[in-house]
Amino acid sequence: MEVIHNKDLGTKQKALAINLDPQIYGSFAEVGAGQDVAANFFKAGASSGTIAKTMSAYDMTFSDAIYGVQESRRYVSESRLISMLDHEYGLLIERLKEKRGNTTTFFAFSDTVAALNYHKTNEGHGWMGVRFQLTPGGGFNDVVLHFKLLDNENVLQQQAVGILGVNLIYACFYYHTHPPSSCYR
Repeated sequence: MEVIHNKDLGTKQKALAINLDPQIYGSFAEVGAGQDVAANFFKAGASSGTIAKTMSAYDMTFSDAIYGVQESRRYVSESRLISMLDHEYGLLIERLKEKRGNTTTFFAFSDTVAALNYHKTNEGHGWMGVRFQLTPGGGFNDVVLHFKLLDNENVLQQQAVGILGVNLIYACFYYHTHPPSSCYR
């Protein structure tokens, strides 16, 4: 099958396409300022077809209790992201493999983000990743990104995280064999 890259397809349409794909099912865990990725899937409609769970842990004590204490004590880090992916993907497989494993490609999306604070004294950045299957019952693949947030308003940075997350998930499932040439600009 040849993949067609529609450059006019917006964030909402990509989220809806995933929501309407009966084979794709997973969870979202967003720590810190990155709460907008799952929100895009809810706003697109039909999210019950895609979302097993969404989770947000803004408080560091809660985050440590769920994902463990990181040796570096940094919350916006690659090691925190990998702990999140390990935990969330493991729960999906543990809880849903018997019920859906033969017909579902599971995914776990996670992000940990520091957006601009109120006084604008920090630099916004984050880590996001997807652990996903390409075939039901198959092994998993990971895509991990570190990104800087250059917008000068917190809300714009949050929106950028939401758009980036939807595009990352969409690319994992629909562009894995033929990435669009614009990915290399």
